[in-house]
Amino acid sequence: MKSFFCLIVALALAAPAFGDVLNRCSLAREMSRLGVPRDQLARWACIAEHESSYRTYVVGPTNYNGSNDYGIFQINDYYWCQPADGRFSYNQCDISCDDLLTNDIEPSVRCAQKVLRMQGFSAWSTWHYCDGRLDSIDDCF
Repeated sequence: MKSFFCLIVALALAAPAFGDVLNRCSLAREMSRLGVPRDQLARWACIAEHESSYRTYVVGPTNYNGSNDYGIFQINDYYWCQPADGRFSYNQCDISCDDLLTNDIEPSVRCAQKVLRMQGFSAWSTWHYCDGRLDSIDDCF
C-alpha cells in the first residue's frame, strides 16, 4: 500500500511535466494572443484536433524515415526541430523538439507558422480534414 501511495504522489508531481491538454477555444485564444491572424485560427484548431487531440505533450509514432512528430501540431524532427538524441536534423525552426512538448505553446506556434510559410497548410497530413467547412471560433472570444 505504501508503494502504491508513493507511485500516486510521484505521478501527481510529474503530471505538469507532461504538458497540457487544450481545447478549440483555449488554443484559439492563446494563438490570437500570440498574434496569429484571426482568419487562420479555425484551421489551426482543426489541425491541432486531428494531429494531437489538442495535447501539447504528444510524440507521434516513428515515421517511415525514422523521424518523429512533436507537440500540439506534430512538427517533424527531420525537418523542423532538433531531437534530443542528436541525430541529424535540418532544424529549420532552430529549436529543440523538447521545446514543442511544454505547456508554453509559443515555440510550437512560431515553428508551425514557419512550416506554413514554407510549405502551406498541406504540410500537415491531416489537412484534408481542415480544407473545407470549419467550425467557427467566434464563440471563443
